[in-house]
Amino acid sequence: MTRKEIVKTISEKLGLTQLVAHEIVQKTFDAIIETLVEERRIELRKFGVFEVRRRKARRARNPKTGRVVDVPEKFTVSFKPGKEMEARVQNLSDNDGGTWSDTTRGSK
Repeated sequence: MTRKEIVKTISEKLGLTQLVAHEIVQKTFDAIIETLVEERRIELRKFGVFEVRRRKARRARNPKTGRVVDVPEKFTVSFKPGKEMEARVQNLSDNDGGTWSDTTRGSK
């Protein structure tokens, strides 16, 4: 689902214009980002927890050239789903209407 589809769904369910729904969605995303920058963690009950984590500097190998490269430390955002989301996702079946791609991370 894309941001545009989220906006459309919200506007239809709440009887809002797509312009107003878009502003609400954008302000929500902006608030999440701002909270992560300032506090490094945001917990949304029944949804999950976003957290900023530091990834240490490391040495890696360029797969194309085989040369060793230094990868600097960086900050990343991790997400841990809430209990309700986790339970609902665990109970999915192949007939739930979603798409499953073979390109999903970690599958071959």
